[in-house]
Amino acid sequence: MGLSKRFALMGVTAAAIGAVVVSTAAPVGAATPSVGDTTVSWTPHLLENPVYQTVRRLVPCGSLMYAVGNLSAIGQGSNTYTRGNAFSFSQTTGAMTSWDPQANGPVNDIAFSPDCSVAYLAGSFSSIRGVAAANIAAVDTTTGNLITTFRHSAAASAFTVDYAHGQVIYGGAFRTINGVVRTELASLDPTTGTVTSYANLNIDGSYPRTPRKIDNSQLSHDGNKLLVEGIFTTIDNQPRRQMAVFDLGGSALTLDPWYSPDFNQVCIDSESYYNRAGAWSPDDNTIYGVSTGYKPPSGPGSNTSLPRAGMCDAAYSFSSAPGPQTHQWINYTGCDSYYSVVADDTQVYVGGHERWANNPLACDKAGPGALDRPGMASLNVTDGKATAWNPTRDLGHGADDMLLTPAGLWVASDTFKQGKAQMCAKKFNHGGICFLPYQ
Repeated sequence: MGLSKRFALMGVTAAAIGAVVVSTAAPVGAATPSVGDTTVSWTPHLLENPVYQTVRRLVPCGSLMYAVGNLSAIGQGSNTYTRGNAFSFSQTTGAMTSWDPQANGPVNDIAFSPDCSVAYLAGSFSSIRGVAAANIAAVDTTTGNLITTFRHSAAASAFTVDYAHGQVIYGGAFRTINGVVRTELASLDPTTGTVTSYANLNIDGSYPRTPRKIDNSQLSHDGNKLLVEGIFTTIDNQPRRQMAVFDLGGSALTLDPWYSPDFNQVCIDSESYYNRAGAWSPDDNTIYGVSTGYKPPSGPGSNTSLPRAGMCDAAYSFSSAPGPQTHQWINYTGCDSYYSVVADDTQVYVGGHERWANNPLACDKAGPGALDRPGMASLNVTDGKATAWNPTRDLGHGADDMLLTPAGLWVASDTFKQGKAQMCAKKFNHGGICFLPYQ
């Protein structure tokens, strides 16, 4: 998923936020170690019970890692825990904390105040610990209680939240938030939840079978740009599809000139929203994306035409320079979906429910030159070709999130195979979360 809110605010003060953002990726220009191919054994995991569960996001703050999603039963070591769609644990030992906001519906995303004392939740819920809160909330990271002085009502689901430049920025399917009209993107005062004028854009348009929404977001490493994915055709009357960039400097969030006409191409109607995640390179000069979409309904790349074409079921890179950009490289799975992406200096890590990489000459099977890469893969940042890294992962619905910290790669996923131990990176009982350290 890139580095959506993915800044470990380790020691960053409130005064520093907005001016300096601490990246969790390897430093630009530093010798980059490689991620190993075996997960550690100590991470919490979603229990294999009859209830479908998924970790939607992993976000660090201070010494803790926070997991949110659609989840209720957690295992760690020999212990089991009940949680209400969010929990936290030690980044270094996996030890669970008692934090449990008890959201009564899925939590899609989480962001933090600079001192890690407040967690801002985005989701599809109506209460926190039994207190009414509609789809957005500020929660105390010690007690898990709703902070009632922060206004907490969005008229529809919220899917993403970021803390940047002294603003809490929510994205979702809402048309109003805290009583103010905002179309899918809004900025709130971090203390009161009052809607501010910082983010006030006209987002419009939809795709077949899919209503308009902001679905995903990633802050740049310098904290001055916000990459978003979602369902729209114009932003402030400028053409944008699937992906857009906002500039965060100055007194208002504004639309960046970056866009890609590649996204004017269509995939099958049932997956008309296909670009599901993005990521920034460590130097912010490159944007990576991954998609679902199966294949184009007609023309190049469709049933009767090979090789694969368009932006369907693939990973790709673009220059982040302002203005129109076409992809620099593209790597096809052969009609399997990706849902997450993150990058360091040398590799782009991708995850979903894919079976192959380097597979432009087939659909739903391995074509000439295809490589087996079940559940996750890494691609060379220069040419997009799959590397030898192949830890494997049980497919399920897919890996919804990937996160790089200085210690290694975190992968968030689901328990689609109900009642069976889930394998990730060569170890079982890792449904939901696995962690692959840098070597």
